[in-house]
Amino acid sequence: MSYLFKNANILTSDADEKKQLFVAVDKNTITYVGPDRPQGSFDRTIDCTGKLLCPGFYNVHCHSPMTLFRGYGEDLPLDKWLTERIFPAEDHLTPESTYSGSMLAIAEMISCGTVSFTDMYMFPEMTAKAVSETGIKANLTRPVLSFDPNEKPEDNFRFSEAKSFAEEFNGEADGRIIVDMSVHAEYTNTERSVRFTSEYALEHGLLMQMHLSETEKEQRECIERHGTTPAGFFLRCGAFDVPASAAHCVWVTDEDISIMAEKGVTAVHNPASNLKLGSGVMPIRKMLDGGVNIALGTDGASSNNMLDIISEMRLAAILHKGISRNASETRSSEMVPIITVNGARSQGRNDCGMIKPGFKADIVLLDMDSVNTIPSYDICASFAYSMKSDNVFMTMADGKILYENGEYLTLDIEKVKHEFRYIQEHYFDYLKG
Repeated sequence: MSYLFKNANILTSDADEKKQLFVAVDKNTITYVGPDRPQGSFDRTIDCTGKLLCPGFYNVHCHSPMTLFRGYGEDLPLDKWLTERIFPAEDHLTPESTYSGSMLAIAEMISCGTVSFTDMYMFPEMTAKAVSETGIKANLTRPVLSFDPNEKPEDNFRFSEAKSFAEEFNGEADGRIIVDMSVHAEYTNTERSVRFTSEYALEHGLLMQMHLSETEKEQRECIERHGTTPAGFFLRCGAFDVPASAAHCVWVTDEDISIMAEKGVTAVHNPASNLKLGSGVMPIRKMLDGGVNIALGTDGASSNNMLDIISEMRLAAILHKGISRNASETRSSEMVPIITVNGARSQGRNDCGMIKPGFKADIVLLDMDSVNTIPSYDICASFAYSMKSDNVFMTMADGKILYENGEYLTLDIEKVKHEFRYIQEHYFDYLKG
């Protein structure tokens, strides 16, 4: 399928959108961007008048099946939320419920302009099935947890599942699925297991995912256990010897920031989840100034309640101004790469995240003729501060339109909701107690 976008105003990070351009797409690739209409015929021409053409958005930390637990375990700090509510609830998960939860999550993300997400959860083959069916992209992993210091890492069933998943699914769905390795967190793993998993990732050229310094307690207890912070622990264990994305990074030290910048670790900002769980706030200005690649994630729907990456971006854009009492602490133009190309880099998708020839055709059209976007004096400010997910008119991933003008084109949303409610009613009765 080939497309020609005309009258396209393109979002960039230099506070001056490129106006009235043509963007040509052939199959899954952008082939032309410029002021003159390219030669040739196209299957469809899309008039972008009154809209803003953006690179696709990236949700770089998520647990998509946790839509099953949306609204469950509320108003608790992270440790109690995990041990008293979430971990026991997850014991009831099945492949079928994981698939259903993933489908609902993907539907929500697509409607918010997300073209790719980074996910860490059980039964990842079911999330992969949902990704394959819906046309979205994802970096998926089965997280490794280990508690017995005497256990041989190769005998850990979670590692075995992660290894099998990587062998079977990496590169599937025409490359839309990338499989990462993952160590859930320092506090849920032995040092021996982290070293073993990291060595496997390095040997097989896989990226790494982890939670890092989400709470003050985590940071403090890690220092007591290992004589170093979680960032220092992962560095020592080799987890940063491959490209890694570290979610949260709330309680990082200056030395941690230097480590992450030097090793190319992406810090994934999850402001809504960290606020809701009372964990704190990532020091984003220090990290940006320190050269760390910052991307954005919603976390799961249980700790955030929404998978709306645009809402997450707006919160990230304004939160740090209030904390620092400095209106220029974060700038609207900085949000553009944080929600687009920085996320693509964190996923190892180096031909994604920008509107330029040779890059994958991941395109979001936003309605600029809406009551909340009129007028627009500064396009980056309008994008970061005024935009809502309601403004998403179209979501295209790899040259395929997934969502347009309120309609899903790759999934039956009523079927998704019906099957989700059936799963909830028949398998998760205990959540009502």
